[in-house]
Amino acid sequence: MLNFNYNIPTKIFFGEGKIEVLGKQIKKYGSRVLLAYGGGSIKKIGLYDKVVEILRENNIPYYELSGIEPNPRVESVAEGVRICRDNNIDFILAVGGGSTIDCCKVIAAAYYYDGNPWDLVIRKAKIEKVLPIGTILTLAATGSEMDAGAVISNMETNQKYGIGHSGMFPKFSILDPTYTYTVSKYQTASGVADIMSHTFEEYFSNEKGAYLQDRLAESILKTCMRYGRIAIDEPENYEARANLMWASSLAINGLLGYGKDSAWAVHPLEHELSAYYDITHGIGLAILTPHWMEHVLDENTIWKFVEYGVNVWNIDSSLDDMEIAKMSIEKTSEFFKSLDIPMTLREVGIDEHKLEIMARDVIDYVGGTVGNFKALDYEDVLSIYKKAL
Repeated sequence: MLNFNYNIPTKIFFGEGKIEVLGKQIKKYGSRVLLAYGGGSIKKIGLYDKVVEILRENNIPYYELSGIEPNPRVESVAEGVRICRDNNIDFILAVGGGSTIDCCKVIAAAYYYDGNPWDLVIRKAKIEKVLPIGTILTLAATGSEMDAGAVISNMETNQKYGIGHSGMFPKFSILDPTYTYTVSKYQTASGVADIMSHTFEEYFSNEKGAYLQDRLAESILKTCMRYGRIAIDEPENYEARANLMWASSLAINGLLGYGKDSAWAVHPLEHELSAYYDITHGIGLAILTPHWMEHVLDENTIWKFVEYGVNVWNIDSSLDDMEIAKMSIEKTSEFFKSLDIPMTLREVGIDEHKLEIMARDVIDYVGGTVGNFKALDYEDVLSIYKKAL
């Protein structure tokens, strides 16, 4: 296990009715709030009214940013910064899923930067300071409610990049599983795939001494396997929604990656799909993951696939190692299919025309090879894209 420094400062309030702490928590960090949300689902479930009621009861002025996109745009970030500056905002409340939270994190960072917020995303400028933010989660998927990262899209340049800073950790997050009851079957499935992909990115590592982290990762994967279909078929099953919500947070809050040196591979490949075609992030990950697995499987990586197959899928350990590895990949694909996820790029409107451009963009962005479980060059990335068609 490698050395590491533990830092997960977000305070979590988990469970039904935990919104009761909202007013008190906001007052610890600010007095004038930007209330940010997406397409309006929070109004349909009554959450918007509850939040506004609490803000008014606590005499907290608030100003709204609505309509944040599923793949949040840099334009929404700029608009949020404008609202914050015009109204002397000192706290941002993100109510929604990962896209809303990600957008708010970058608004919080760009507030203190005079230039184009995109400069921060492409690392043309450094984040110096960040407004405090809090979240109320409505979708179990990205884990943004408990990490310091965000992903923002620029559709004019067909770019979708990640950005991170320790100041972007939410001060608090309210996780009430009942707020996910109305999430569609499609988005629930996409969220499960996203959680699993975050876990895979840390799990498939060359570090053999992080036994505890790997067992934690396997438990998160098994949680997704156990409750994914249940949440789709029984959307108001509290146990299923609660377990998936907590799995979402634990998959990417840093816990699984401590003691490892993991460089993610599938996420950079998917970001190009979203940047060019604006597809649902988790769906893109589900499509690409089995093909990435097949591509990186060789005599040097087979040990990890055997571990995965035996520990997660309960495959007979007495079988030949390569047979176990291939079965584990097949079972992964079958699981995603069982959630009714489309499993080819063509099914989500992507053909071969931009594959070479996207593959080149991946390599150009990372400045070399992608991932380090087995490093991928341009030809590797292009091959994975083609196999996923």
